[in-house]
Amino acid sequence: MRQTVLITAFLLLTKNAIAQKQHKPYDNIPVFFDEIKTASKQNTGLWNKDLYGPMLLVDPKTREIFANEPDTEGLLKLTGNVYSGILPDKINIANTAINWNGKRWAMIMLPLPQDKENRLNLLAHESFHSIQPSLGFTLSNAENNHLDQKDGRIYLRLEMEALKKAVQSSSEKEIHKHLTNALMFRKYRHSLYKNSNTTENLLELNEGIAEFTGAMFSGRSKAQMTQFLTSGIDEFLKNPTFVRSFAYHTTPVYGYLLHTKDKSWNRKISDTTDLTDYFVKAFRIKIPDGLKEAASNRADVYNGRVIIEEETEREEKTKKLIAEYTLKFIDQPHFEIKFEKMNISFDPRNIVPIEDKGTVYPNIRVTDKWGILTVENGALMSPNWDKISISNPTQTTDKKISGDGWTLELSNGYTIEKDQTSGNYKLKKPLK
Repeated sequence: MRQTVLITAFLLLTKNAIAQKQHKPYDNIPVFFDEIKTASKQNTGLWNKDLYGPMLLVDPKTREIFANEPDTEGLLKLTGNVYSGILPDKINIANTAINWNGKRWAMIMLPLPQDKENRLNLLAHESFHSIQPSLGFTLSNAENNHLDQKDGRIYLRLEMEALKKAVQSSSEKEIHKHLTNALMFRKYRHSLYKNSNTTENLLELNEGIAEFTGAMFSGRSKAQMTQFLTSGIDEFLKNPTFVRSFAYHTTPVYGYLLHTKDKSWNRKISDTTDLTDYFVKAFRIKIPDGLKEAASNRADVYNGRVIIEEETEREEKTKKLIAEYTLKFIDQPHFEIKFEKMNISFDPRNIVPIEDKGTVYPNIRVTDKWGILTVENGALMSPNWDKISISNPTQTTDKKISGDGWTLELSNGYTIEKDQTSGNYKLKKPLK
């Protein structure tokens, strides 16, 4: 089964630049295109490649598109200096890269941040994704469910607190000390969870490197960059979960600090690079022996006692939430929908892993051959992403079905049926 997964980067720049409302949000779109075009020319050396290419700015409410060049199918029409049109309902709107109408586009949701540095950061991040394959980086958004576990969260939080101190430090000695502790907390976290180094690395090579690119394109001063990175971590730590969003804040700090020493470091890596080992070597870090003892001894430097107390309390609340989701989507009758050729978009900040049963996505939109599913009150994605489970329907018409916090718009020929034995619902394909 072919699957195209569009991971919505709703969190991108939310840390300090939730797109503020503009009085006339679309008047300046040609200016925005010129800004990223200029920044791309000025920063060509970062990747030895111009990031500026096909770009779609999309209003998520009206689905109106504003593009910097035409599509090959003629859907976009030139108005002034901008091409415009309406994005088809089957295409999910996301901050992402997308192959559509003959081209690979960077897609960004409107309105854009009013602050120029944050705007460039966002546009460059998604532009990187559009050229990512040509640089040899595969697109991967591996889940890191261990980062929803108590110890996983504790040692990620400790790593991030150390990174904040590193980027705020003025002396090389202090920077090195905090980087040593950050990577030590990371190494210890990896020792607790099998394959966690691999799954974390995949996300950092994808979203982490893209966000590093955005940060370097932003044009921020040293003081602005310090504020951006530290406040970004503070905002990130308020997220309900870290599973899919941590890389937006770890890699940019390591990358920025390493860029001050080696401006070409990012061109020396590939999609097979282990970034943890790369940073350890590049910063000349010596990881101490006895990781458990070292991590415990240095935790208090980074507010360790409070972090442990908070995560212990969170663990108890999470257990109750998982029990509720298990009852809703597994134990009691539910509606199971298998994928055929799906696209999805979702908010990665609030997902809830349920061990080997999958992951609950409180907000998700799925398009497939069978239609469009919009969920606002939770859905369980299977571990191998071949199906999704929602609560049983409460209202049904020919083509529109709804339940607790979800609606399903069916394509022609598709119907639903109830299994009288289990009480579960399922989709029926049209007869050929």
